[in-house]
Amino acid sequence: MAQLPSRTEILDWVNAHPDATAKRDIAKAFGIKGAARIELKRILKELETEGLLERRRRHYHDAERLPPVTVLQLLPPDRDGDIFAKPMEWQGDGPVPRILYAALKSDPALAPGDRILARLIETRGEDHDYQARLIRRIGTVSHKIVGIYRASSGGPEAGGRILPIDKGNDKEWVVPAREVHGAQSGELVEAEQTGPRGRLGLPMARITERLGDPSAPRAVSLIAIHQHGIPDDFPDEVMAEADAAKPATMKGREDLRRLPLITIDPSDARDRDDAVAAEIREDGGADIWVAIADVAHYVTPGSALDREARKRGNSTYFPDRVVPMLPDILSGDLCSLHEGVDRPVLAVRMRLDAQGNKVSHSFRRAMIHSAASLSYEQAQAAADGNPDEVTAPLLDAAIRPLWHAYGLLKTARARRQPLELDLPERKIVLTPDGRVKSVNFRDRFDAHRLIEEFMVLANVAAAEELERLRRPLLYRVHEEPTVEKLDALREVAAASGFTLAKGQVLQTRHLNRLLEQAQGSDFDELINMTALRSMQQAYYHPENLGHFGLALRSYAHFTSPIRRYSDLIVHRALILGHKWGKDGLSGWDIENLSETAQQISETERRSMAAERDTTDRYLAAYLADRVGAEFSGRISGVQKFGAFVRLDETGADGLIPIREIGREYFHYDPDAQILMGAETGLEIGIGRRVTVRLSEAVPLTGGLLLELLEVEGRPLPQGLGQRGKGKGPMRKRATQARLAEVKRAQKRRRIRRK
Repeated sequence: MAQLPSRTEILDWVNAHPDATAKRDIAKAFGIKGAARIELKRILKELETEGLLERRRRHYHDAERLPPVTVLQLLPPDRDGDIFAKPMEWQGDGPVPRILYAALKSDPALAPGDRILARLIETRGEDHDYQARLIRRIGTVSHKIVGIYRASSGGPEAGGRILPIDKGNDKEWVVPAREVHGAQSGELVEAEQTGPRGRLGLPMARITERLGDPSAPRAVSLIAIHQHGIPDDFPDEVMAEADAAKPATMKGREDLRRLPLITIDPSDARDRDDAVAAEIREDGGADIWVAIADVAHYVTPGSALDREARKRGNSTYFPDRVVPMLPDILSGDLCSLHEGVDRPVLAVRMRLDAQGNKVSHSFRRAMIHSAASLSYEQAQAAADGNPDEVTAPLLDAAIRPLWHAYGLLKTARARRQPLELDLPERKIVLTPDGRVKSVNFRDRFDAHRLIEEFMVLANVAAAEELERLRRPLLYRVHEEPTVEKLDALREVAAASGFTLAKGQVLQTRHLNRLLEQAQGSDFDELINMTALRSMQQAYYHPENLGHFGLALRSYAHFTSPIRRYSDLIVHRALILGHKWGKDGLSGWDIENLSETAQQISETERRSMAAERDTTDRYLAAYLADRVGAEFSGRISGVQKFGAFVRLDETGADGLIPIREIGREYFHYDPDAQILMGAETGLEIGIGRRVTVRLSEAVPLTGGLLLELLEVEGRPLPQGLGQRGKGKGPMRKRATQARLAEVKRAQKRRRIRRK
């Protein structure tokens, strides 16, 4: 009988014969037969356990090397245009091998994220470890899953399942043992679909990342980051560029350091995009200065920083963290307009007449020196006559001129009549360890409105300036509501006792009249929320399609380049148009403007969804200890499966499943937005005040389930039950008759109000 090989001999043979690594191949190579195969199996198992060999199906290979044929995922091109790829199953202890995709002319066009089966060639003395040659494309980016891994009871060899954490999604995913990759039962994991439905009728998945304890306080935003695919780590080459950045000099810049510019931001702000100042003129008008961080100086077209910023599109804000568009050395330091330091800017001076009309504007590339970094509360207190030691010296030079200019802009705004939605913003306050301390509504000051009006005017000036210069730009577009959405808003308004004009070209002043009718009533928040839902979603576009909500003809985002890529594009267009330097809009930028608009519109929606999901989860965590408690609220939505309620105390939204509304059958009318009881005639409609009991709060999904107790202060009537009397066609006709009467009453009410 042949002598068993040593562990070193086995490893050397596997490395030398990567195409023949099955156990039988190894046994044949060393002449191992019969019972000795059992001992060989034991040695191979030891090497696998120690991580020196990896078993793939029935083959072994060196865990520190990739097999000659493997599955890769293509990465975006680097700054030199080279395409690299990452191996999908790297198990080594060292750094992930660097693989250059060497495309042939005959290869099909591939995109970042595509998966390929490739043959690898080891390279020596290069900046990469392997070259990859395409065998065939396997597919595009797989569907991502974030969920809780649960190991099967059959032990490690049985694999497990992933339980989803999305609200309304109860589909599980089967994870084979070979795809678990060390995940422990109960861990939060990220995975991807690897195949169709398996023998249990469930789709197959591979765990790609272990995210840790799902109950950890700071896992809430982490879930959203991974669930929505928000990049939260900067590549090394991006960080290297950021670290190499140097403060800007005065070369080619106008010196505006004499101006009493100040920043006004939230008290916890980390980055400061904008500084403002004003000068009162003898004719009653004012000159407004808005200075915006010159991010284009640091983030140049085609650089690694630029590609990463475009990929992210914008910063994403969570209660416990920010996922920035730019590395912190830029966003929090060199680009940020901190007080007491020189900072490069693009500044605009806007002249207002005594009626608040903008009569002229002019742009310049400049250097400023912020006099103070104020919070909204500080600035407001100073304007109200209660300055502190910081704001007292600024009253005459900065604060009072700013409020004078704001008064002029308010007059102009009243004439323009943009949409005046009043929607309180929730503020989730966390403890130092990341748990929810309280849920409040943010205070709203004139200081907030002042900054908003200054920024709107600067954005208008930027759009008009680029139109004058005939330079391409990205507009912020907001189209008017669709007929269907307006009809739905009218139904809600009518059900609440209000009217919305019909039969004329809709303008924002018509919507403002509806909002004025509801102001101060029990339906105030409901009408504001429904009006918001009737609006189209704003987006970016290289063509000017107007901004309905702001009632503006031309509008572009110029004022937040630290956190929005759209603003960086506008800055570059201004630099190109004014010939301020070589870091203006590039030919590639112009050629791909439409694609950039679509990309950053999508990343904006992604961030909004992630922020909303995180808020829902924090609210569910906050309320989890109050299951069984009663809350007041208002019906905010009606569907055939139940009714949504917005709770007064926190603004959280919960669902009353149809089974929890009453013991009778409920008919759903989508036009009237009503659920009506077939036996009692109980109406559950948008805007109704209700008392509910919290029956379930699930922090992992952000879901709240409620039980209905009272409608408009009255307990639920006792229906006869779905299995009781009033069943069949007679009940259906009775319900339809009641609904018809409801609609006739709504129509009579509208006629009376007209």
